[in-house]
Amino acid sequence: MKGNAILLILLAVLFAPACKKDQFEPDFARGLHLALGNPSNAETDPNLENNYLIVLPQYALSYDKKRGIPNWVSWHLSQDWLGNASRQDDFRAYESLPPAWYAVKETDYEYGLNGFARGHNCPSADRTKTVEDNSNTFFMINIIPQAPDHNDQTWADLESFSRDLVRDGYELYIIMGNTGQGGTGDKGYREKLADGYVTVPRYIWKVIVAIPEGDDDLSRIDENTRVIAVWTENKNTTAAKNWWEYRVSVDEIEAETGLDLLSNLPDNIESAVEAVVDAGPVH
Repeated sequence: MKGNAILLILLAVLFAPACKKDQFEPDFARGLHLALGNPSNAETDPNLENNYLIVLPQYALSYDKKRGIPNWVSWHLSQDWLGNASRQDDFRAYESLPPAWYAVKETDYEYGLNGFARGHNCPSADRTKTVEDNSNTFFMINIIPQAPDHNDQTWADLESFSRDLVRDGYELYIIMGNTGQGGTGDKGYREKLADGYVTVPRYIWKVIVAIPEGDDDLSRIDENTRVIAVWTENKNTTAAKNWWEYRVSVDEIEAETGLDLLSNLPDNIESAVEAVVDAGPVH
């Protein structure tokens, strides 16, 4: 009987469902963070200078060499990602870009000269399980020039609300992106920073898909799933309103950007959730 019991235990361990926190496997990370789709069909091809796919354990993104910023960043957020790791503040260049590509440095934004914050896409506070998780949000490939009041108020409130949803028992799939050129920060209007290597985006947007925690996530998304889409201008005066006053439909963001944001959903469900402007609770 003891031998049979040991065999049963071994079989149970062997065939146990994989935990979502196996993100350190590259294929798993890609499947997790891009579970709802690859919005621009980015690939790891250096010839795609304006749509180069980068997948880290903590997030996935499409990078634009000419703009020096990501087009979009996509990540999963659940209780598995939240812990007690402190904010590392180690902004730094991402040195694994293709050879000869300029790697934007932490000093390229020159706040004192240009007046823009180094704004996270995947937030530092969304990755506090380990020091490495938090540190990797400070790669400059995850950063855009963001108007300081926009970053510290409107966007920070939206990020905090997202984590509140997680603490209330939801898991989220989040995509943040930007488009256009030219924003207004503490030193006025700018289109380029760092001798032209970094573009200041005009618009900043985010899409959040919220589902109760569970397994087989895509199969649990239906026409009634809450999808929050926000579209804002990259300027300090954006902070005059709350984030929920900037809610739009996913369809509107797609029309402005040309992206296909939730392409892995069945067509009928994708059409339904992308057409709705969220009116759910915001506190």
